[in-house]
Amino acid sequence: MSNGRIPDHVIDAVLKAHDIVEVVGKYVHLTKQGHYLKGLCPFHSEKTPSFTVTPEKQIYHCYGCGAGGQVIRFVAEIEGLSFGQAVRKLAEEANLQVGLGASHTGTETKESKERAKLLEAYELADKLYQYILHNTEQGKAAKQYLMGRGITGKLMETFGIGYAPSRWDTLVNLLDKKQFPLPLMEQGGLISAKQDGTGYVDKFRDRVMFPIRDWKGQTIAFGGRLMGDGQPKYLNSPESMLFHKSRTLYNLHASRPQIRKMQEIVLFEGYMDVIRSWDAGVTNGVATMGTALTPEHAEAIRRLAERVTVAYDGDNAGQSAAYKSIPLLENAGCQVKIAVIPGGMDPDEYIANHGSERFVREVIETAVPSIKYKLLYFRKNYRMQEDGERLRYIQQALRLIAGLTSPIEREHYVKDLTSEFRYSYDSAMQTLNEIRLQTEKNSRSGDNKPNPWNNGMNDGKPREQTPSMIPAYQFAERQLLAVMMLDRDVSQYVERRLGDEFNMEAHAAIAAYLYAYYAQGYEPNASMFIGMLQDDKLESLASSLTLIDNRNGVNEAVIDDYIREIKKYPLLQQLERKREEIKQAERMGDIPRALQLGSEIISLEKQLKSS
Repeated sequence: MSNGRIPDHVIDAVLKAHDIVEVVGKYVHLTKQGHYLKGLCPFHSEKTPSFTVTPEKQIYHCYGCGAGGQVIRFVAEIEGLSFGQAVRKLAEEANLQVGLGASHTGTETKESKERAKLLEAYELADKLYQYILHNTEQGKAAKQYLMGRGITGKLMETFGIGYAPSRWDTLVNLLDKKQFPLPLMEQGGLISAKQDGTGYVDKFRDRVMFPIRDWKGQTIAFGGRLMGDGQPKYLNSPESMLFHKSRTLYNLHASRPQIRKMQEIVLFEGYMDVIRSWDAGVTNGVATMGTALTPEHAEAIRRLAERVTVAYDGDNAGQSAAYKSIPLLENAGCQVKIAVIPGGMDPDEYIANHGSERFVREVIETAVPSIKYKLLYFRKNYRMQEDGERLRYIQQALRLIAGLTSPIEREHYVKDLTSEFRYSYDSAMQTLNEIRLQTEKNSRSGDNKPNPWNNGMNDGKPREQTPSMIPAYQFAERQLLAVMMLDRDVSQYVERRLGDEFNMEAHAAIAAYLYAYYAQGYEPNASMFIGMLQDDKLESLASSLTLIDNRNGVNEAVIDDYIREIKKYPLLQQLERKREEIKQAERMGDIPRALQLGSEIISLEKQLKSS
């Protein structure tokens, strides 16, 4: 089946070396449901899980967007790699010596070469800045500054903190010496072109450097902080082919294991908050690096964890940002709490003033549910000592509480509200119910109305399309291929009886590959077979076929029925065309032609009866 492509034995070795649950789990939070696992699809936006992984078959499939295949295809799609590049990546991770050369992985594109070169340059710059901080006279002041901020030598090492000296060309000279293309280095955000066009200067100078890493731990950008006065206090690398601010979360690579264990993320605003909190024992923290939270951030967070604690700065700007984060995170499907830091302090300052233990106990562990935070947030806008203002606040609070889906939660917060203000509980509930009635006219839509597979009523359970929803011959072809993927004898029987007479082109292609697969002596193995297809559309189709449950009621008679249904469809098509033609002949008065067509129709009808 290789046909000049990646050899089958290489695919087989790579598939055996990787468990799909472990690989997919690096990107998607999966929960057990019966014999499969489910999660939010990483290939399209959704709130209700329609993405499934079947461990026994080593297959993934999304009932929403149709994506599917085995572990190699998943890595190719999620990483933006070719099939060959994904095979090589997985082989390298498993320390497999599979001997893949350029002829098998395909010619590298210009973009992939530039990307690799930039990653190499960022790694070099990372090492340079760390060396300067720890081993040179220039770095002493920066090191003292960090230690004065409570950053120990161990933390500096853990987070790869460095120092960019005040000279204009330290990094430029090193990159030039190592023969890195300087125009590319400028595009990648490491250096800047001089205004007069005579050369380049370092992008970061006289700044403490925080490497920003992707999920694999590769340095893709930097954040630089001034130690004294000046603006901007923080300077991030610009957007590049490596770094996208709207999708990148600081410290995600290091915090991922703890996030997966706890199923909770603590979301901070900046590097120092993450680092000091890490030292305080909060090892599931990430940061948006001063950038406003985006829907892309929220989706990335939801794929990793169900619960989020937002621990932004305690000043007005930070609390406003925390409030704005709530709908983004909740729309992504997260359960949100807000950590309220008193005195307008940020997490770094609170830890410095009150210590790690108190920060965890009094800030993180006492974070309030989003609805309670909203009530506190809006309360600041009312003069509570005035009766009119107080009543306006109560009305606003009831509108917020009315939006809660849980009756128990609504009752809880109404009781709190009426108890505090000595307001009638019955009157408050009546007002709340009136508010709910007014909003009930709004559509009870899910997350994507036009797509019924992706709405609030979807529980994510796999469902095979029923026969009534697709033509009988298509249903028969799908059922037949599903059995063939599990049974060599059935496949050989179908090959003898049906061959390439599948009506759907993609189904015929799958059948042809199955015939060849078994002809080479392979045993039934869905993951192995799908890997050998090396075609994303066919892999997606084949993965959907593996989810058809044919364990009951499939015998030789059923197989023959499927084959008859498939063979019958071309005859039905011919019969329909002949009937249209005979109508035209009769309208035109072409009696001989009509008689001939009538005879052909009788013959086709006999064939259908005997089939």
